[in-house]
Amino acid sequence: MSFDEKLRWFGFWTLDKLRGAPVRRYYDQIRSGFYGGTSLAETEEKIRKLIRHAVQTTEFYKDYDPEGGLSELPVVNKDTFRDQYDAFLSSVHKGAPDNRIMCTSGSTGTPLSMVQNRDKICHNTAGGIFLGAVGGYYIGMKEAFIRVWVNNVKKSRLSLLMENMIMMDSSNMDDEGLARMLNTIRGKRVKCLVGYSSALQEISRYISDHQVDTSKFRVKSIIPISEAMAPDFRKKLQKQFGCPVRAWYSNEENGIMGIQNKEDEGYQIDTESYYYEILKMDSDEPAAPGELGRIVITDLYNYAFPILRYDNGDTAVASRKVKNGKYKLYLTELYGRRSDLIYDCDGKALTPYIITNNMWDVRGVKQFRFIQEDLMKYTLWLNGDREQMNLEDITQRISPYLGERAELSIEFVDEIPVLQSGKRKYIENRCEEYQDRKGSR
Repeated sequence: MSFDEKLRWFGFWTLDKLRGAPVRRYYDQIRSGFYGGTSLAETEEKIRKLIRHAVQTTEFYKDYDPEGGLSELPVVNKDTFRDQYDAFLSSVHKGAPDNRIMCTSGSTGTPLSMVQNRDKICHNTAGGIFLGAVGGYYIGMKEAFIRVWVNNVKKSRLSLLMENMIMMDSSNMDDEGLARMLNTIRGKRVKCLVGYSSALQEISRYISDHQVDTSKFRVKSIIPISEAMAPDFRKKLQKQFGCPVRAWYSNEENGIMGIQNKEDEGYQIDTESYYYEILKMDSDEPAAPGELGRIVITDLYNYAFPILRYDNGDTAVASRKVKNGKYKLYLTELYGRRSDLIYDCDGKALTPYIITNNMWDVRGVKQFRFIQEDLMKYTLWLNGDREQMNLEDITQRISPYLGERAELSIEFVDEIPVLQSGKRKYIENRCEEYQDRKGSR
């Protein structure tokens, strides 16, 4: 780290110490749990304490047993929070001057403002610092944050100076915009890239297409966020920049909850801060070991807006390892939004990696989107150099996974549109039957 980076690192911890070291205390707690495991007994006590608080101070939970178990509470989602927002606010923390409001982007169609109390804010800060360090990023390092910088998330000049951050807007990802980004990353000696996976993938594509010499870049860490990154692209970025690429698992509602493993595509969750249940896709029963299920989150530290059994729309296969009364939780497979899962002709859910891993190295393809139109009908949108694309090869790569009755059509488009949030969707399920199943939950 350079002198100014070290100054920011030590300056932050010195200021925290003067305030009673609330962040350092949680940082050490999270670090201990991450490497040594989280106490099962202490987690159960945290859950009981949170349930009692929610029952005693919120309208939504007031009729539930304060001494009841977590499984006795309903599973909620973003729609529940939005439709009954005031009922989730704790009377103890409502209107507190040290609360913080976190706003989701609404990229899935449901924007939401989430209240966090001071203790939760300190825990979020500690978790972000620790999980950043696991991925090779230390506060104070020169960072480029790549996302759509709408007004409610833009940082002030003072904040950017203090955090040593550059805001990079991913609204324009054409070749001219990508060239400017790379020039800034090189010229400003950026050491950490944090950003949407799709934006980082576009940067990687540009480097390959234009044979950019990355030997003079100073990047030491790359952290994708918000969207799943195909394993092949992760390896490609690691090779291009010669540094680790480890995605955070995070959202605006809760914070940074886990980080991708160094050796595989799974994630380890911060079990000191969050309790996860993996429930069946079609019921609120626990999924069997190794079964794909819905991620349901209990945030152990947000007392201003208690989040108990929150179905955030993502799906995963989990592995829980228990030893000496402590446990670690790994998401061995993380598939992202349930609305983006696709299914073969027999109704079996398919990992999006089946599509993305088979498409990233196809010659001539600049962008793509795979769409499930119906139970057996699929469409693949392609943008790029048509003359270089081998359509027969593309079909042979994908069709075997869809089933013998599958009907796959390929369409050429001039541009794959991005979402309002700036993210680019690669997989989309438009099949009404699957949408109805999700909507019936």
